[in-house]
Amino acid sequence: MLTLSKIEAGPGGIAVVPREPRDPGPGEIRLRIEAAGVCGTDMQIYNWAPRMARRMALPRVLGHEASGVVEAVGTGVTNVKAGDHVSLESHIFCGTCKQCRGGKPHICTSTHYPGIDIDGVFAEHAVVPAQIAWVNPPELPHEVAALLEPLGIAVHAATEGSGVSGQAVLVSGCGPIGLMTVAVAARFGAWPIIAADLNPKRLAAAEALGATHLLNAGEVEVAAQARQITRGEGVDVAIEYSGSPAGFQACLAALTRGGEFRLVGAPANPLEVDFTRWLLDCPRIYNIHGRRIWQDWERMSALVLGGQLDLRPVVSHQLPLSEGARAFDLIRAGEALKPLLRPGA
Repeated sequence: MLTLSKIEAGPGGIAVVPREPRDPGPGEIRLRIEAAGVCGTDMQIYNWAPRMARRMALPRVLGHEASGVVEAVGTGVTNVKAGDHVSLESHIFCGTCKQCRGGKPHICTSTHYPGIDIDGVFAEHAVVPAQIAWVNPPELPHEVAALLEPLGIAVHAATEGSGVSGQAVLVSGCGPIGLMTVAVAARFGAWPIIAADLNPKRLAAAEALGATHLLNAGEVEVAAQARQITRGEGVDVAIEYSGSPAGFQACLAALTRGGEFRLVGAPANPLEVDFTRWLLDCPRIYNIHGRRIWQDWERMSALVLGGQLDLRPVVSHQLPLSEGARAFDLIRAGEALKPLLRPGA
């Protein structure tokens, strides 16, 4: 079978290479991959970010966002069967640590990931733990089902704390998950929904998904504009995806007193924070890490299966696996939103 793998340390170092598929072991399933999304974590691996370089053994098949059909199940598997259409949760959780025992497996202290710690889903076939499989109706298109994993982060961000209904929301950073957050916020009744990014293509997609105001962060001062849009009051909820120091600071400055700062994309390096201002303005901070398993899956499945979310504007390219490296080039050039790899194409 073909795989898209990281084969060399350092920036780049990815290639389409053959690999023999294997049978699933106890507790595992083998999938025929139908669609797989390239995400920010894959780009970190491509760029060989230090956090990834410390933990990855090469060569490694990349990818963790996927939809496929179960081909075979290992011994002890009872939650799925051959022929099921599934999406994958990317957090392989231990089930025994304090966080897992307390109903928070999304922050398991021993979390492992496909495409990092085990071979991933940029392949014609993939073997993964059965515990991370979410069964979909067979009529759900694979190109939609492959988006459920990142959509779960958007649902988590939009429903954490006081939610977004009836509130002024700033989404800082309109990559695929930021765009999905715009769509979820619109569906849940947020207003206004202010989208900020540097890329005009992303801002256009944000408008298509329900943003009421678009701010090019390279041309305007985001916090000042957000306050102007909200008649000087500031936004109730600021959700940071950009991972930039400027985005972090803009979110804090845009918040109304007592507003909610939901942090998804963290800056690569430590930042100075004015805690005197923090005490005076009283923001509440929520750290958004993955999806709450399986609560957010239940919520987003209802939204998607009920026809309440149209995620098509997020998918910019669908490429055969043999052209998988091109997806990374498109993202680096700022020309892609969410590329999907289609191994069967």
